[in-house]
Amino acid sequence: MRAALARNAAVASGGGSGEVSGQEPEATVESVGYRGPTACAATGITYRQLDYWARTGLVEPSIRPAYGSGTQRLYSFKDVVVLKIVKRLLDTGVALQNIRTAVQHLRSTSPAELARMTLMSDGATVYECTSPDEVVDLLQGGQGIFGIAVGVVWRDVESGLSQLHGERVDTGETLVGHNPGDELARRRNRAV
Repeated sequence: MRAALARNAAVASGGGSGEVSGQEPEATVESVGYRGPTACAATGITYRQLDYWARTGLVEPSIRPAYGSGTQRLYSFKDVVVLKIVKRLLDTGVALQNIRTAVQHLRSTSPAELARMTLMSDGATVYECTSPDEVVDLLQGGQGIFGIAVGVVWRDVESGLSQLHGERVDTGETLVGHNPGDELARRRNRAV
Protein backbone atom coordinates (compact mmCIF):
# COMPACT_ATOMS: atom_id res chain seq x y z
CA MET A 1 0.00 0.00 0.00
CA ARG A 2 1.30 3.47 -0.73
CA ALA A 3 1.69 6.25 1.82
CA ALA A 4 -1.22 8.07 3.35
CA LEU A 5 -2.26 11.33 1.68
CA ALA A 6 -3.59 12.98 4.82
CA ARG A 7 -4.69 12.22 8.37
CA ASN A 8 -5.93 8.62 8.58
CA ALA A 9 -6.77 8.57 4.86
CA ALA A 10 -4.80 6.88 2.13
CA VAL A 11 -5.54 6.73 -1.54
CA ALA A 12 -2.75 5.16 -3.55
CA SER A 13 -2.39 5.83 -7.25
CA GLY A 14 -2.81 3.39 -10.10
CA GLY A 15 -5.42 1.29 -11.91
CA GLY A 16 -8.01 -1.19 -10.77
CA SER A 17 -11.05 -2.91 -12.14
CA GLY A 18 -13.99 -1.76 -14.19
CA GLU A 19 -14.17 -0.72 -17.79
CA VAL A 20 -15.77 2.20 -19.46
CA SER A 21 -18.73 1.41 -21.67
CA GLY A 22 -19.02 2.65 -25.24
CA GLN A 23 -18.78 6.36 -24.39
CA GLU A 24 -15.43 8.07 -24.38
CA PRO A 25 -14.95 9.54 -20.88
CA GLU A 26 -13.26 12.76 -22.05
CA ALA A 27 -16.14 13.64 -24.39
CA THR A 28 -18.73 13.02 -21.68
CA VAL A 29 -16.94 15.27 -19.22
CA GLU A 30 -16.39 18.17 -21.60
CA SER A 31 -19.60 18.51 -23.60
CA VAL A 32 -22.54 17.90 -21.25
CA GLY A 33 -23.41 19.30 -17.84
CA TYR A 34 -26.10 18.32 -15.36
CA ARG A 35 -28.12 20.60 -13.12
CA GLY A 36 -28.54 19.90 -9.42
CA PRO A 37 -31.88 18.03 -9.56
CA THR A 38 -30.54 15.75 -12.30
CA ALA A 39 -27.36 15.03 -10.33
CA CYS A 40 -29.52 14.21 -7.28
CA ALA A 41 -31.73 11.83 -9.25
CA ALA A 42 -28.71 10.03 -10.73
CA THR A 43 -26.91 9.62 -7.41
CA GLY A 44 -29.70 9.07 -4.91
CA ILE A 45 -28.89 12.10 -2.77
CA THR A 46 -31.21 14.91 -1.71
CA TYR A 47 -30.93 18.42 -3.06
CA ARG A 48 -30.23 19.57 0.48
CA GLN A 49 -27.18 17.25 0.62
CA LEU A 50 -26.00 18.43 -2.80
CA ASP A 51 -26.32 22.08 -1.78
CA TYR A 52 -24.51 21.49 1.52
CA TRP A 53 -21.67 19.58 -0.16
CA ALA A 54 -21.25 22.37 -2.72
CA ARG A 55 -21.32 25.15 -0.09
CA THR A 56 -18.81 23.36 2.16
CA GLY A 57 -16.50 22.52 -0.75
CA LEU A 58 -16.86 18.73 -0.47
CA VAL A 59 -17.98 18.34 -4.10
CA GLU A 60 -18.27 21.55 -6.04
CA PRO A 61 -19.55 21.68 -9.61
CA SER A 62 -16.66 21.92 -12.04
CA ILE A 63 -18.62 23.44 -14.92
CA ARG A 64 -20.61 26.24 -13.29
CA PRO A 65 -20.96 27.12 -9.60
CA ALA A 66 -23.97 29.01 -8.25
CA TYR A 67 -23.44 32.77 -8.19
CA GLY A 68 -26.29 33.78 -5.92
CA SER A 69 -30.03 33.38 -5.93
CA GLY A 70 -31.55 32.01 -9.11
CA THR A 71 -28.40 30.67 -10.71
CA GLN A 72 -28.06 26.95 -11.40
CA ARG A 73 -25.01 24.87 -10.65
CA LEU A 74 -23.85 22.70 -13.53
CA TYR A 75 -22.06 19.44 -12.72
CA SER A 76 -19.87 17.45 -15.11
CA PHE A 77 -20.30 13.71 -15.57
CA LYS A 78 -17.18 13.16 -13.46
CA ASP A 79 -18.67 15.35 -10.70
CA VAL A 80 -21.78 13.15 -10.65
CA VAL A 81 -19.65 9.99 -10.38
CA VAL A 82 -17.76 11.56 -7.45
CA LEU A 83 -21.07 12.51 -5.80
CA LYS A 84 -22.25 8.91 -5.98
CA ILE A 85 -18.96 7.64 -4.51
CA VAL A 86 -19.22 10.17 -1.66
CA LYS A 87 -22.74 8.95 -0.91
CA ARG A 88 -21.54 5.35 -0.77
CA LEU A 89 -18.64 6.23 1.52
CA LEU A 90 -20.90 8.23 3.85
CA ASP A 91 -23.48 5.43 3.90
CA THR A 92 -20.81 3.02 5.12
CA GLY A 93 -19.64 5.31 7.91
CA VAL A 94 -16.34 6.65 6.56
CA ALA A 95 -15.32 9.86 8.36
CA LEU A 96 -15.95 13.08 6.46
CA GLN A 97 -12.29 14.18 6.71
CA ASN A 98 -11.22 10.93 5.03
CA ILE A 99 -13.86 11.39 2.36
CA ARG A 100 -12.57 14.92 1.68
CA THR A 101 -9.09 13.50 1.07
CA ALA A 102 -10.49 10.79 -1.22
CA VAL A 103 -12.51 13.42 -3.15
CA GLN A 104 -9.37 15.51 -3.70
CA HIS A 105 -7.67 12.45 -5.17
CA LEU A 106 -10.70 11.53 -7.31
CA ARG A 107 -10.95 15.09 -8.66
CA SER A 108 -7.27 15.08 -9.67
CA THR A 109 -7.61 11.76 -11.51
CA SER A 110 -8.34 11.69 -15.23
CA PRO A 111 -11.75 10.33 -16.27
CA ALA A 112 -10.15 7.33 -18.00
CA GLU A 113 -8.18 6.40 -14.85
CA LEU A 114 -11.22 7.06 -12.67
CA ALA A 115 -13.29 4.55 -14.64
CA ARG A 116 -10.69 1.83 -13.94
CA MET A 117 -10.19 2.66 -10.26
CA THR A 118 -11.06 0.40 -7.30
CA LEU A 119 -11.48 1.97 -3.87
CA MET A 120 -11.32 -0.10 -0.69
CA SER A 121 -12.11 1.01 2.84
CA ASP A 122 -12.01 -0.49 6.29
CA GLY A 123 -14.48 2.16 7.46
CA ALA A 124 -11.76 4.52 8.61
CA THR A 125 -9.26 4.72 5.76
CA VAL A 126 -9.88 4.84 2.01
CA TYR A 127 -7.39 3.11 -0.30
CA GLU A 128 -7.04 2.76 -4.03
CA CYS A 129 -5.83 -0.75 -4.74
CA THR A 130 -3.53 -1.09 -7.70
CA SER A 131 -3.13 -4.86 -7.65
CA PRO A 132 -4.80 -8.02 -6.32
CA ASP A 133 -1.91 -8.32 -3.83
CA GLU A 134 -2.94 -5.06 -2.17
CA VAL A 135 -6.50 -6.31 -1.79
CA VAL A 136 -5.19 -9.51 -0.17
CA ASP A 137 -3.02 -7.44 2.18
CA LEU A 138 -6.08 -5.47 3.28
CA LEU A 139 -8.11 -8.64 3.80
CA GLN A 140 -5.35 -10.23 5.88
CA GLY A 141 -5.50 -7.29 8.29
CA GLY A 142 -8.30 -9.12 10.10
CA GLN A 143 -10.95 -6.44 9.87
CA GLY A 144 -13.84 -6.07 7.50
CA ILE A 145 -13.43 -4.00 4.38
CA PHE A 146 -15.67 -3.02 1.50
CA GLY A 147 -14.85 -2.13 -2.05
CA ILE A 148 -16.16 0.31 -4.62
CA ALA A 149 -15.40 -0.56 -8.22
CA VAL A 150 -15.55 2.94 -9.68
CA GLY A 151 -16.12 1.50 -13.16
CA VAL A 152 -19.39 -0.03 -11.93
CA VAL A 153 -20.41 3.31 -10.36
CA TRP A 154 -19.42 4.99 -13.65
CA ARG A 155 -21.74 2.72 -15.67
CA ASP A 156 -24.55 3.11 -13.10
CA VAL A 157 -24.36 6.90 -13.31
CA GLU A 158 -24.09 6.73 -17.11
CA SER A 159 -27.25 4.61 -17.24
CA GLY A 160 -29.13 6.86 -14.84
CA LEU A 161 -28.16 10.05 -16.63
CA SER A 162 -29.15 8.63 -20.02
CA GLN A 163 -32.77 8.80 -18.84
CA LEU A 164 -32.44 12.32 -17.43
CA HIS A 165 -31.77 15.74 -18.93
CA GLY A 166 -28.37 17.19 -19.57
CA GLU A 167 -27.29 20.56 -20.83
CA ARG A 168 -24.80 21.30 -23.58
CA VAL A 169 -21.98 23.22 -21.98
CA ASP A 170 -21.31 25.39 -25.03
CA THR A 171 -24.87 26.35 -26.00
CA GLY A 172 -26.99 25.70 -22.91
CA GLU A 173 -29.37 23.56 -24.99
CA THR A 174 -31.34 21.02 -22.96
CA LEU A 175 -30.51 17.46 -23.96
CA VAL A 176 -33.52 15.26 -23.43
CA GLY A 177 -32.77 11.84 -21.95
CA HIS A 178 -34.36 8.63 -23.17
CA ASN A 179 -37.41 9.19 -21.00
CA PRO A 180 -40.37 8.88 -23.37
CA GLY A 181 -42.79 10.50 -20.90
CA ASP A 182 -41.10 13.91 -20.78
CA GLU A 183 -43.13 15.92 -23.24
CA LEU A 184 -42.33 19.29 -21.60
CA ALA A 185 -38.59 19.05 -22.35
CA ARG A 186 -39.29 18.06 -25.96
CA ARG A 187 -41.57 21.11 -26.37
CA ARG A 188 -38.94 23.38 -24.83
CA ASN A 189 -36.33 22.21 -27.36
CA ARG A 190 -38.74 22.68 -30.28
CA ALA A 191 -39.51 26.25 -29.18
CA VAL A 192 -35.83 27.25 -29.21
